[in-house]
Amino acid sequence: MKIFNVILVLAVLVLAASCSPAKKPAKVDKPNVILVITDDQGYGDLACHGNTVIKTPNLDKFHGESVRLTNFHVGTTCAPTRGGLMSGRNCNRTGVWHTIGGCSLLNERETTLADVFVDNGYATAMFGKWHLGDNYPFRPEDRGFQHTFSHGGGGVGQTPDYWNNDYFDDTYFRNGVPEKAKGYCTDVWFDEAEKFVDNNTDKPFFMYVSLNAPHGPYNVPEKYATMYDGLGMYKGRQNFYGMITQLDERFGQLTKHLETKGIADNTILIFMTDNGTAAGYGYNKKTKEESGFNAGMRGTKGSHYDGGHRVPFFIKWPKGDLVGGKDINTLTAHVDFMPTIAELCGLNYEPKLEMDGTSITNLLYGKESKENLDERMLVTDTQRNQWPEKNRNSCVMTSQWRLVNGNELYDIYADPGQKNNVAESHPERVKKMQNFYNEWWSRAEKDFEYPVIKIGTEYENPMHMTCHDMHTEQGIPWHQNMIRTGKNFDEGYLLTEVVASGKYKISISRYPLESGLAMDAAIPGVEATKGTDAIAAGQSLKLRMPFIVLNDLTVPCEFNQANTAGEVVVDLEAGPLKLSGGFYDEKDKDTQKTLAYYYTVEKL
Repeated sequence: MKIFNVILVLAVLVLAASCSPAKKPAKVDKPNVILVITDDQGYGDLACHGNTVIKTPNLDKFHGESVRLTNFHVGTTCAPTRGGLMSGRNCNRTGVWHTIGGCSLLNERETTLADVFVDNGYATAMFGKWHLGDNYPFRPEDRGFQHTFSHGGGGVGQTPDYWNNDYFDDTYFRNGVPEKAKGYCTDVWFDEAEKFVDNNTDKPFFMYVSLNAPHGPYNVPEKYATMYDGLGMYKGRQNFYGMITQLDERFGQLTKHLETKGIADNTILIFMTDNGTAAGYGYNKKTKEESGFNAGMRGTKGSHYDGGHRVPFFIKWPKGDLVGGKDINTLTAHVDFMPTIAELCGLNYEPKLEMDGTSITNLLYGKESKENLDERMLVTDTQRNQWPEKNRNSCVMTSQWRLVNGNELYDIYADPGQKNNVAESHPERVKKMQNFYNEWWSRAEKDFEYPVIKIGTEYENPMHMTCHDMHTEQGIPWHQNMIRTGKNFDEGYLLTEVVASGKYKISISRYPLESGLAMDAAIPGVEATKGTDAIAAGQSLKLRMPFIVLNDLTVPCEFNQANTAGEVVVDLEAGPLKLSGGFYDEKDKDTQKTLAYYYTVEKL
């Protein structure tokens, strides 16, 4: 009898063990959120959207498992999209209506996605491309992100980025401090993402994985470029596709990592892109021939036709029942993300400024009456100038209609390629959309304001600024290749505010200080390879007589002993400061000058 009892007890224990769930991480009530955004990948640059050439198996799989917004719109270029995404407000309201020229800094008054998550007890991180400001108070670590590892400017190798970065074994900025990384840039960002997941399985987190790929230069490990050999593509598109296939591979690894860690079910995972394709499609106006694939849309990156701003948006949250490969065709936009994710996660958030976005949570769950949103209107445009101009490259949208430039009307349902302007047939529709735009602009323009870089704070001293953020109507040397070739410009200023009076050392240079290069240095270029673009040689400019300009006061400088910069120590009063500086050419010191590319300001 005793033996029978022992056997019975053991059987019960075995049965209980077999019915027990596998060990999981500590319960997290609020969902994690991971937002993955790529750069310059268009709606048609995915196999699941009909591209028969590109290889994107992991994103295709994710597409099949997600809720898909098929009428989802962003800005037409990089920074404007990010400005709207981070704030829930149209980019023109936020100070981000351009990608350079002091007009790509997210205004200090804006509440960011990361701010909202931090206020609600989340851990936050961003990895990759920020493109909303490289100086205080605009850096990601100043805007609610607790852990950051990012490149400078709008892309690897641009002027604010660390010198000589080329996508491989680069130096990036960890919470503002330069740090050497090993490997290809996309691998670096995803490696950081997986490490952050590993360290945060027991608490909710928001992670922003903002890839610089497939933005140019089109540099990619050669094996990915080789995948598209023999298809008759030009090198740029071949490498562009290779970059997308490589990031697709890493996206698949991230999804598996979430599953391995046992947190995939309660993680809201989103994939989207930031504007229309940069290299996946082309149209020759002379020959009227097209190449590549654009999902039947008109326009590419930078265009206010749909091909410039309609992009993929896939969202999956198993625990929240956002799964199953379901399409939602109602008009939605990047400005909807902040209010939507706040509602999905149950975050406390009350906007302080007028929002352009709205929560689409009910739409995601099929609870919203379609008629309630069909007549909703939104605006996107392409400004890319020093101050927003009314009616410039504008597009007013409803689910069905597009009013382009204020006078071209397209029925997207009947004419997705926007070939037939039907404005004359629908005058009332045109008038209604014009009226909306005029009313919207009158409210939005009250928010137009240049963001101001803050000098002399404890958060960034010394401060390293670049001509990338100078206000000027001239062409700005926004990429390091332009720095190397010595692109000249002679008008412009950095808009700053000195927050504390005192003594400051100001340095100006032709090359960034980390390069160690002398003012007159000429340096060799780097030849292109199958997987990479060439890097330009650095020309000697023979610059002389350095000077800085403080508002309207010109102050002469002296070259330092190493001849790497012109330097001067000055007393600055607290208050607004328009800062610039430059050099006279030795051939004609009275008329020939060029402004400096790099500026360092240190409060002594």
